[in-house]
Amino acid sequence: MWTLAGVELESRVLLGTARYPSPAALQQSVARSGCQVVTVSLRREAARDQQGGRRFWDYLKELPVRILPNTAGCRSVQEAVTTAEMARDLFDTNWVKLEVIGDDLSLQPDPFGTVEAAKILVERGFEVFPYTTDDLVVAQRLADAGCRIVMPWGAPIGTGRGLANPEALRTLRERLPHLTLIVDAGLGRPSHAAQAMELGFDGVLLNTAVALAADPAAMAEAFGAATRAGRLAYEAGMMMPRSKAEASTPVVGAPFQPS
Repeated sequence: MWTLAGVELESRVLLGTARYPSPAALQQSVARSGCQVVTVSLRREAARDQQGGRRFWDYLKELPVRILPNTAGCRSVQEAVTTAEMARDLFDTNWVKLEVIGDDLSLQPDPFGTVEAAKILVERGFEVFPYTTDDLVVAQRLADAGCRIVMPWGAPIGTGRGLANPEALRTLRERLPHLTLIVDAGLGRPSHAAQAMELGFDGVLLNTAVALAADPAAMAEAFGAATRAGRLAYEAGMMMPRSKAEASTPVVGAPFQPS
């Protein structure tokens, strides 16, 4: 068990809800991964026809998960704040994944806009899950703004590159031990999730790697297993790399010695 924004959870996998081949595939992926939190973009669903969007929202509410609305697609502080307010009314939750995009090519978050929007939303009673880069100073500013959770990227959204800068992520974990840290974006393989968990991160959030897999449910299960394995390894205490070989079986005291 672990605690996310005051809620006890068993799974450390958070799933996005976009691009699945069908609602059934999403439902199966949630079940097989063990996921208990899913994200949904209010702007994306609102862009659909009103009746279709409402059906999708109703479907999400029927899943045995907690909804984490996000402000995906927002490119200004005002857009993000307005979208978060709409999401709170629609889903009856003060949780919001904050995204303020600063670059259309890499979808890199705008650090200035993200911090500014986080301050406003925290003051309005939101539990803010800010999507950011692996920059230590930005993460510190988000914490200063009142965020208890920070979600640095592993790599740009949808790239599947894995952890592009593991040392920066390691630094975040070491310097911000009081924060809940969740790697968000860029994970393409279950081994990427295991690596993030071995660094001591509290969870992972992913979408594309599962939704676009040939078998989304099986891939979701693989990510769930990798996340559990990585966390268990971190808690067990992994050996540090060594510069020279060291025999695992000592020869001193053995019944036979080489001549």
